[in-house]
Formats: sequence, C-alpha cells, structure tokens
Amino acid sequence: MLDPASLIAYADDLPELEGPVLIQALDGFVDAGSVRKLVREQLLGTGSKIVATFDVDQLIDYRSRRPPMVFERDHWADYSEPRLAVHLLHDDAGTAFLLLEGPEPDYQWERFLKAVQLVVERFEVRLTVGLNAIPMAVPHTRPVGVIAHATSTDLVAEHPSWIDRVQVPGSAGNLMEYRLGQAGHAAVGFAVHVPHYVAQSEFPASAVALLESVTKAADLVLPTGELRAAATRTAAEIDTQVSENTEVAEVVRALEEQYDSFVAGAGRSLLRDQPAEPLPSADELGEAFELFLAQQPPVDEQDGPERPD
Repeated sequence: MLDPASLIAYADDLPELEGPVLIQALDGFVDAGSVRKLVREQLLGTGSKIVATFDVDQLIDYRSRRPPMVFERDHWADYSEPRLAVHLLHDDAGTAFLLLEGPEPDYQWERFLKAVQLVVERFEVRLTVGLNAIPMAVPHTRPVGVIAHATSTDLVAEHPSWIDRVQVPGSAGNLMEYRLGQAGHAAVGFAVHVPHYVAQSEFPASAVALLESVTKAADLVLPTGELRAAATRTAAEIDTQVSENTEVAEVVRALEEQYDSFVAGAGRSLLRDQPAEPLPSADELGEAFELFLAQQPPVDEQDGPERPD
C-alpha cells in the first residue's frame, strides 16, 4: 500500500488540542432528508478553520461526479474544486472539536482510512462520531428514532436496538468506524430515521435528533435553534398536505399504529414486524404523494420549506 501519510496536507499553524471529538460527515452514502447536509451546514455556519486536507485527486472519480464550472460570456470564471477536509470548530461552550467533511472517496478506501487514523492519532482524538440518515417506515408525527452503533457497547448502552441483523452496502464512513475500532480507537455512529415519504426533501426534525445524539455522546454543546425552527415549519407544511389527501392520511395513520405497537412491544424490529394489513411500499406511497403534490401550487422558498417529493 502506498504511504497513507502522503494523502494528508496539514495547515502550517496546527493548534494544540486536548482529546477533541472528530465528527465525520462524508457525502456519498444514503442521506435521507438531507439530514447530514443540514447538520454539516449548521456546524460550519458558526465558523471554522481547515487544519488538514486530503489529496482528492487520488481519491475522486471526476467523471462520475463532475465538479461544476461557471462560464461567463467568453471565459471560464469559476471552478468548484472538490474538497475533503478536517475543520477545527468550537461548540457553544468554547470546546474545540473537529469535523471531517467532503465527498466519500471513490478509490483507495483502505489507504484513505489509514490516513484518517493518522489524523486521529495526530490530534489525539478521543472519539469519532459518524452521521447517517436512513428512510424508514415511520410517521412524521412521532419522535425521531435513532440507530446507534459503536466500537464498544458501552458507548451506546442507553440506545434501544431497532434492528437485529441486516446486510447493507458498505460506505467509507461506516468502514471508518469499523477500522478505527480494530485499531483500538473509540468510534460511534448514529443513523436517524426519516419518514420514507419525505426522504427526498429536507427533514430538519431528524437533523435536530442527530445533533442531540452527537451532543450527548461527545459531551458537546451544539447549536440546534435554527434547525428546530425549520422543523416546526416543515411539520406544519406536511400536516397540511396530509390533511388534504385521504389516501395519504390513511397511510400515515397506519404508520402511527405500527410505530406505537413497536414502542409498546419495546424490542421488536420495525424492519422485521409487519402490521395486521401490509403497508404500501415506499414507491407506492411516493406515487400517492406525487399525485397529490402535482396538484399543489409551488411554495415560495422564503415562505416555507420545500414540499416533499
């Protein structure tokens, strides 16, 4: 394997940190409700400093995700260069933490993860936290569920188990947790649930739940005010849409009954148990919403959130 260290370029004036948390929010894997994007924007919106970058030229397939360029009249005026970077940020209490963000590598996962491990060891990271959001057959009217996993059961002992066993496609972010655990580093990940009928639109309620999980696990004070306000607006918009469509309202009620039965059973898996009558699939429910939304007037971006697809 080529030297993983050659993938990393550090800033000239590196800070001295005392056991910071590293939050990793790589793009590329499932991001239902754009939750990971919302959390990343919330964190970076408070200001940050880049302390390390990775050589994306060795990690990214440009032809599979072509970076945008801007053409003006007779010349190329701008190029959105891909960036895979580690940022230094501070929470509301002034505590320093790190954020790894950027595109999930297309190539050399193992070499990249070795490089991440070098970063973890360089900054003496005490805990790495991964962010995910997945579509689930859950209603938007119930509390957001969170699937927690970690390199040690002690790190997620307070979280209920939603799934017994399942095989899923791999991702660099989840593999990062696995490899860090093998190397003796503490890592935890959270995958918040997003109602599958709004998975293509921004769903800030799940972003709030994700930040709350990170706050508790990492002992940080992270801002959620703007996301909470957006969640309230989005919930009201969805409620209005549901109330105006009988078919969708019936499906949501069925999901509520399934969710409530799960909570009452305290231990059954939402992926395993089925309601008395089969629920429509995500595609079927999506078609019902599309038919309904096609009859609705567009929403001004300044007046409310985007309608779910």
